[in-house]
Amino acid sequence: MTFHAIGLMSGTSLDGLDICFVKFEKAPLWSFQIIKAETVSYSENLYNDLKHAIDLSAEQLLELHSAYGFFLGQTVKSFIERYELKNIDLIASHGHTVYHQPQKKFTFQIGDGRAIRLKTGIPVVYDFRSQDVLMGGNGAPLVPIGDELLFSEYQACLNLGGFSNISLQSEGRRIAFDIAPVNIVLNKLAQDLGKNFDENGNFAKKGIIHEGLLSSLNSLEFYHQSHPKSLGIEWCNENIFPLLQKVESLDALATMTEHAAHQIAEVINKNRLKNVLITGGGTYNNHLVEKIRDKTKAEIIIPGKEIIDYKEALIFALMGVLKLNNEVNVLASATGSAADHCSGIIA
Repeated sequence: MTFHAIGLMSGTSLDGLDICFVKFEKAPLWSFQIIKAETVSYSENLYNDLKHAIDLSAEQLLELHSAYGFFLGQTVKSFIERYELKNIDLIASHGHTVYHQPQKKFTFQIGDGRAIRLKTGIPVVYDFRSQDVLMGGNGAPLVPIGDELLFSEYQACLNLGGFSNISLQSEGRRIAFDIAPVNIVLNKLAQDLGKNFDENGNFAKKGIIHEGLLSSLNSLEFYHQSHPKSLGIEWCNENIFPLLQKVESLDALATMTEHAAHQIAEVINKNRLKNVLITGGGTYNNHLVEKIRDKTKAEIIIPGKEIIDYKEALIFALMGVLKLNNEVNVLASATGSAADHCSGIIA
């Protein structure tokens, strides 16, 4: 079986919209080939709209949900036309997370899939997380199904995005969970210093690690909970940012980078992992990656730029294909839901 799918991913760190056109084959194991991929930066207005979406009224949020859906549709339509892509079976869209409160049985990713369908005329699979939350799961992480089917040669897959999350084999099943905030906090601190992000960790290198702050961060209750578990911006607003306000931005960056590396290394060491594939925008933060390397004996594998940048969009494309074929695309062992299931809404 052969499928051609486009995956759309917008992460919490607001780097832009990742678009990934992939050819999948199943014979009988899944394999993939990324044919075209690019990241489309957000305009300043859209960036600000998405950044402050959590503060909008219900009416304003619904308006943005629709408008962002049409933006996604127009952007992917332009991508298809620019590269003259043919025979596309589906578009799979993650949407942009505004609210994520699984304990209250809701999560909300804006970007109405029906608007994408109207703009492109191609079937769209969207809203991958809600069903899992309704089934008692965290609605995250979802990428472990792709790690299982496409990247099983690695003992674990670590994503360094807005949040760090990991998926690994444990006692014959795939487990996964969020580890700690990364870019969602580091980018904010870098912006306070006049840059969009902390390139190569250069700011963090100049700062001084504040031991009291580091201890407070490492003592947060989330880190002592067992998996499955997931994080959202609400948790950062409540638990992380108030602590960081007590020190200078440079020192906060140095301390937060140390904190993220410590928590990630703890997970790697506790699970006795021998090799770990790292992807996501945080992979380019050399200072952070070196700190992780220094704290663990595991082999840290950094793939080519295409996989670093587009692995999540690639996996959501696969999840869309699985949904279209009515196959499991969410693993209960990763999210904590009642059962493995086939999630997403088809437009």
